[in-house]
Amino acid sequence: MLGGTTRGARGLGTPARRWLLAGTLLAGLLAAVALTAAAAPDDRTFAALSDTVQSLMSVLTPLFGVLLVRDLRRAPDAVPVLSTVLAVVLPAVVIGVVGVLICAATLALTPADIADEPWRYAGTVAVGSVLVQIVAGLVGTGLGLLLRSPVVAFLATIVLPLALFALLGGMDALRAAQPWLTPYGSVRNLLSGEMSLLRWVQWLCVLLIWGVGLNAAGAALRERRDQPVR
Repeated sequence: MLGGTTRGARGLGTPARRWLLAGTLLAGLLAAVALTAAAAPDDRTFAALSDTVQSLMSVLTPLFGVLLVRDLRRAPDAVPVLSTVLAVVLPAVVIGVVGVLICAATLALTPADIADEPWRYAGTVAVGSVLVQIVAGLVGTGLGLLLRSPVVAFLATIVLPLALFALLGGMDALRAAQPWLTPYGSVRNLLSGEMSLLRWVQWLCVLLIWGVGLNAAGAALRERRDQPVR
């Protein structure tokens, strides 16, 4: 029974989740086509396209994590929290990689004029695209563990990061903390392709806070909730 439950909790283990994946990728494709058609030639670059397309898809990626945690709560047998958290990596990587292919194909096949260096930083942007989606998925599992309602948890994956980003950006003294403390701050760096050692450290801090920290807190809260049952 445990093996079946674990398989059912995989990131793409249900038809509904596969439809969600298809919808997420379709949204990315439509955005890529629309942006390529509407953008000025200088803005038709792989980095600029990826910035918008991957950011858009990353809004839905946390939902996979939230749904995985819902499955965890419904499972009749004990399923390790860590396996649920790691399961979100699969849909996140699929979204990131297919998003890279969508942006590359859309840019390569566009009949319109493009920028002089359209593929500048393409390798870094491609890697960054996958990392953006992985962090987004982990935010979903973390808030899914902390908040009982899947709807509230999903909304929180949008509201909390953006609210913190806006709060820090509204004060000159704190604006420099955005890439250290908020996912969107690190997303802008990753998808620009202009990464330095400092910016990689900033992304690592965001991963530790929003990926590791949220999930650790959620796992501890789940264990605390389960103690009276035992």
